[in-house]
Amino acid sequence: MLQILYIGIIFIAVTAGAMAVLLPIASSRSRERLASVSDTGAYAEHKTKTDWAETIIKVANPLAKLSLPDEGWENSPLRRRFMHAGYRGNAAIAVYFGAKTLLAVVLPALLYIYILFAGSKLSSSTLLFVELTMAAVGYYLPNFVLARLVFLRQREMFETFPDAADLLLVCVESGLGLDAALVKVTEEIRIKSAALAEEFHLVNLELRAGSSREKALRNLAMRTGVEEVNTFVTMLVQADRFGTSIGDSLRVFSDELRTKRRLRAEEMAAKIPLKLLFPLIFCIFPSLLCVILGPAFIQIYRILLPTMAGQ
Repeated sequence: MLQILYIGIIFIAVTAGAMAVLLPIASSRSRERLASVSDTGAYAEHKTKTDWAETIIKVANPLAKLSLPDEGWENSPLRRRFMHAGYRGNAAIAVYFGAKTLLAVVLPALLYIYILFAGSKLSSSTLLFVELTMAAVGYYLPNFVLARLVFLRQREMFETFPDAADLLLVCVESGLGLDAALVKVTEEIRIKSAALAEEFHLVNLELRAGSSREKALRNLAMRTGVEEVNTFVTMLVQADRFGTSIGDSLRVFSDELRTKRRLRAEEMAAKIPLKLLFPLIFCIFPSLLCVILGPAFIQIYRILLPTMAGQ
């Protein structure tokens, strides 16, 4: 029974990994072909995604109520973290807290079933400690996933923002106003970074809705959470308030931002030897020692040690 359980777990893990890698590639190509032929394919794809999202939200809502705070979470740092990750609706909140509740229950249950089938002899205190540990891991696992999503999105915007600043500088120097330049940059930067284009698009929508430029830019800095964007917003607000040249400010800011991006890349490159040190010590050097010194140790064991024992 234990061997069958092992085989089943391995089969499920390999199948899930293969599907996670292959299905997005195959489905994206199929969707592109169908969308190029007719508009019904894109509509069916959007409807399928909507149906799946609605099903997940319906399942997650009852579970989310068990972990969702009663009040005050709308203005909490967690809500801001969701905005940094690009999720602004209530559906992401329901899925997040539903996943926390579900994983906190499912992971200890799976571990208990495994221990039961494996026949391990654990004391009650040890079993309770292991179950509580797995429940804590399941409860805090969505936190790590959210932190990873925030990191990836902020890194994408940081790497793309110097190009956006250069485009904005070109548009401003060519005679466009700042609002029209933001619209043009939104159209052009979408090819490289959809996240940054989405944030600029929200700024344009706020400006069209009648919001002040300073408030729209402050909201941009709050939604992204990137230090460079905050500096960019402060620079534009000060230039607009004191009447200084926006083109000169953007030129200086673009140069500093490119320098900062290059320095960060050099810093990451300088960390590579230190990161390679531990795999070299624990993985490669022992193999080399076995290959190089292995025959010598065998000869010493066969010839030298018996000779020394005979003397």
